[in-house]
Amino acid sequence: MNPQEVEALIRAGMPDAQVKVESDDGTHFSGVIVSEEFAGKRTLQRHQRVYATLGALMGREIHALTMQTHTPEELRILQQSAQQQ
Repeated sequence: MNPQEVEALIRAGMPDAQVKVESDDGTHFSGVIVSEEFAGKRTLQRHQRVYATLGALMGREIHALTMQTHTPEELRILQQSAQQQ
């Protein structure tokens, strides 16, 4: 499985999301997912939502997925903070 396929699966389950996924080996992935849907949700709930878009692929074709999940506002604040440093 390649990163673009994982991105497409997440976008299919979360159409409003901005998604960027990377992988060096095709089984271990890292991603940044930005969605308004994450507002008011804890990190675990956000991750569960993303995992739900991948279904049975998790633990099989996708051995591991580390992720950063943000709302658009959280991402904007992070980017502003990084620019100020």
